[in-house]
Amino acid sequence: MTNHDHQHHSIGAESGHSQHLQAAEAEHAARVPGGMDVHAHAAHDKHAGHSVAMFRDRFWGTLVLTLPTLLWGHMLQSALGYTAPSFEGAHLIPALFGTAVFAYGGIPFLQGAIREIRDRLPGMMTLISLAITVAFVFSAAVFVGFPGMPLWEELATLVTIMLLGHWMEMRSISQAQGALGELAKLLPATAVRVHGQGAEERLTEVSVDQLVVGNVVLVRPGANVPADGVVRAGRSSVNEALLTGESAPVAKAEGDRVIAGAVNGSGSLRVEITGTGERTALAGIMRLVAQAQSSRSRAQALADRAAFWLTWVALGAGAITFAAWIATGATAAVAVERLVTVLVIACPHALGLAVPLVLAISTTLGAHGGLLVRDRRGLEEARNLTTVVFDKTGTLTLGEHRVVAMRTVHEMSEDDALRLAAAVERDAEHPVARAIVSSATERGLVIPAATGFELMPGLGVRATVEGRAIANGGPNLLASRNVTLPAELQQFTDEASARGEGVVYLIEDVQVQAAFAVADAVRPESAEAIRRLHEAGLEVVMMTGDARAVADAVGRELGIDTVLAQVLPEEKAKHIQRLQQQGKRVAMVGDGVNDAPALVTADVGVAIGAGTDVAVEAGDVVLVRSDPRDVPRIINLSRASYRKMVQNLWWAAGYNIVAIPLAAGVLAPWGIVLSPAVGAVLMSLSTIIVAVNAQLLRRVKL
Repeated sequence: MTNHDHQHHSIGAESGHSQHLQAAEAEHAARVPGGMDVHAHAAHDKHAGHSVAMFRDRFWGTLVLTLPTLLWGHMLQSALGYTAPSFEGAHLIPALFGTAVFAYGGIPFLQGAIREIRDRLPGMMTLISLAITVAFVFSAAVFVGFPGMPLWEELATLVTIMLLGHWMEMRSISQAQGALGELAKLLPATAVRVHGQGAEERLTEVSVDQLVVGNVVLVRPGANVPADGVVRAGRSSVNEALLTGESAPVAKAEGDRVIAGAVNGSGSLRVEITGTGERTALAGIMRLVAQAQSSRSRAQALADRAAFWLTWVALGAGAITFAAWIATGATAAVAVERLVTVLVIACPHALGLAVPLVLAISTTLGAHGGLLVRDRRGLEEARNLTTVVFDKTGTLTLGEHRVVAMRTVHEMSEDDALRLAAAVERDAEHPVARAIVSSATERGLVIPAATGFELMPGLGVRATVEGRAIANGGPNLLASRNVTLPAELQQFTDEASARGEGVVYLIEDVQVQAAFAVADAVRPESAEAIRRLHEAGLEVVMMTGDARAVADAVGRELGIDTVLAQVLPEEKAKHIQRLQQQGKRVAMVGDGVNDAPALVTADVGVAIGAGTDVAVEAGDVVLVRSDPRDVPRIINLSRASYRKMVQNLWWAAGYNIVAIPLAAGVLAPWGIVLSPAVGAVLMSLSTIIVAVNAQLLRRVKL
C-alpha cells in the first residue's frame, strides 16, 4: 500500500478503549503552546467528561459502598460461615447499598451505553450496562417478592471491579500520552524582553504570549527558551533533548538557532524571536503527534471491528445461555446469573485496549527519540520494508562542502596546511572558502590572522599569514604562476577528479605545498546507518541528481547496494514505482522538498526534519535530527510495536474463546460454575495483562 492509501477510514466500531485514548489525549490539549488545541478531535469524544480522576474517585466511593453490601449479603456469609451483626433494618443493607452502587458507580457505563446505542455502535459499555442493569432489575424484583436469590453482592462487586479496570486502563493510556503533554510545560510563563542596546538597554518581564516576531529576549543561565529564535549575542550550551532526543548540550553562538522549551546552560543569550505560539518547533511536534494519534492503523481497525462483532456474539451467547438454562429446568435466578456472567466476561475490554495502548506508547517513544510519526500506518508498514532509498544531498551527506581529503608535500603537516589555507580564505565568500574554514574549525584548529587579503578574480585569493605569502586557488592559479604540480599532488588531483571532487591548491611563494579535495561531505553517521540496515536484512539504494562519478564515490564509501545517479526530481517517484513493481516494499528518505513526490509514492515516506523544521507534510515519519541512523530505529520500533500488538490480540482473543463457554456453564455438570464477580475479576485481569504487556514496549532498545 502506498501513501496514497493512507486515509483515515472509519472501519467498524471504535471500541470504548479507543475512546478512552482520546479522552486521555484531551487532558493535555489545554497545555499546548500558544493555546493551540492539537487534540481538537477529542472535542467529539464519545466519553466526554470521563477521565482518570473520575474513574479513580468513583472506584474508591463504590468500594466503600460495596463493603457493607458484601458483609451483610448472603454470599460472603455462606462462603466464610459467619453471621453478620443483626439489628433492625439490617436485612435492607444489601439492597440499599447495592442500589447506591448501581446509581453512583454504574452511571459512567450507562452513559456510555446510551451513546453507543445512539450511534448504532454497541460495544463494551453496552455489555457492561446490560449486565449490571439485568442484575439490578432481577435483584429489585426479588426484593419485592419475585422468587429467587438476589444478586446485590455480584452487582456491587462487578461495578467496583469494572471501575478499577477502567481506572488502571486510562491511567496507562494517560501515562503514554502524559510525556508528550509534559513538553508544553517546558515553555516558561514569562520572558525577559530587551529594549535598546548597550548603555540604553532596558529589560522588561512580559508574558510569553506577548512576544512577537522580531522581539529580542534575554535567556539567563538555566532558563528555558521562551520561543524559537536566532542568537544575536552571547555564547552558551543549550539542551535540546525535547526535540532531538539527545541529552548532550549543543553549543550556541551568534547566528545559531534555538527552539522554544530548550534549557539554557551556563551562559546568557540574547535571542531574536522568529516564531511564537503555533509557529514554534514545540507546537509542530505536538501537532504531528496529535495527527499520528488520530490517524487510523489497520491493526486498530481490525481490533475495533473484532470488538464490534464480539459485542453481538456476547449478546447472542447471553440470550442462548439464558434460554438453555431455563430449558434445562433451572430457576430464573440461576439463568439470570449465567446471563450476567456471560455479558461481563465477554466485554471486549482487553481486545479494545490491545492496539490503541501499544500505538500510544510507540508514538510517544518515537517522539522522545527524535522520530515524529505523522501517520501510524506508515510506522506499521515499516516492519515490512525490504528496500530503503536515500536521497544523497542533505540526507547521507551534509549538503555543505567540506575538505574530504588532502595531500601535502615538503614535510608540511595536514593541520598546518589546512590552518594556513583557512586563514587566507576566512574573508572570502565563495562556497569553497567556507568549506575550508568550516573543515579547519571542525578539526579544532586555531586559525591565525591574515593581512593584505586580496581576491584574484578567476584565480583565487591571497594574503600574508604569519609573515608567509600564501595563495589558494585552482588550476588557473597554477597556470598563471607557471607552477608545475609535483607527481604526488598530480596523482591526488587525478583521483579526486575521478570522484567528481574539486581540488584547491595551497601555494607559498612559488611552491605548491598542499592540495585539498572539496566536495559535499558524507555525514559521519551515514556509514553506521547503512550497516544497521544491512544487518536488518534490507537493501539500500541511493538516488541523486549528481553525476555518476560523484554518486559512485559516495556509494562505494558507504557500501550502498544500488546507486541511481543523474536522476531528475520529477523522475524520483518513477524510480520508486519501478522498485515497487519488482515486489519490493520501499521506504524513501529525503528532505521533503524536491523529494515530496517520491516520499508520497513510497510505502513509507521518511522526511528529514532539518533541525527545527518539523512541519514536513510529505512523510509518514519525520526525523528531527536529520540523522540517517534514525531510519533503522524506525524499523526497530515498527517491528517491536507489531510484536506487542500481536501478543495482545492473541491474548484478548484467546481469553474470550475460553472464557465465554465457561461463563455460559459448559462445565456445570462437573461442578465448575463462574459467578459474575469471578467473571469480572477474570475480565479485569485480562485487561491488566494487556496493559502491562504494552508497557513493556518501553524497554525496547531502538
